[in-house]
Amino acid sequence: MVSDRRSDADHVVGSKVSLGSGAENRAEEKLPLETAAGASRVGAAPADGTDSLSRIYLVRHGRAAADWGSHADPELDDVGRTQAEAMAKELAPKGPLPLIASPLRRTRETAAALERRWGMGARIEPRVGEIPSPVEDLGARAEWLRGIMQCRWPELAEPLQRWRETVVEALRALSEDAVVVSHYVAINVAVATALEDQRVTCFRPDYCSCTVLDVVDGRLVLIELGAQGATRVL
Repeated sequence: MVSDRRSDADHVVGSKVSLGSGAENRAEEKLPLETAAGASRVGAAPADGTDSLSRIYLVRHGRAAADWGSHADPELDDVGRTQAEAMAKELAPKGPLPLIASPLRRTRETAAALERRWGMGARIEPRVGEIPSPVEDLGARAEWLRGIMQCRWPELAEPLQRWRETVVEALRALSEDAVVVSHYVAINVAVATALEDQRVTCFRPDYCSCTVLDVVDGRLVLIELGAQGATRVL
């Protein structure tokens, strides 16, 4: 289970929606050590008793039917739909909470699993959408994406840095607990901002993993990393 604002974290080890960091990546990425429960505990509510303004459950979409280099806006495949249902089962007891999704089909279909459980619609928020590609050709944009994944944000063009700022602004603007269904790079933006890390890729969120952050006095505070995995970036 994902962590609750006022209780210790429980974890579903080995699940697609468990919260944890891959041991194989720990030394390379200098992420915090795993707890005994198998999840990476990297933050906490303020020690002085101040309550967080909001808690964000930042979910990556489920597995799509096509990768970034072969389709501009793919739907979920059967595995992705199963992952979305598992995620919704895990998060459903937290809500109903405001539900936010990027405009792309794979995120909207992932959010739909929670929409059905909570009897409500997701708000579409373009600012938590996919990183914008400067090239239209699908094959070329896949190669472009692979290249920038190894970079640091100050090395990238100004439009991309502005996009990064809009992702952070959208999350910081949340004044109540919410579930946000987004994308690999956008989730990395949130985590890197909380950790003051300049890398484009600072961890590898798996499909339908849930990363937990708090917004405290306008700052993003990382509470737990979502499950990691070697997945296609979509």
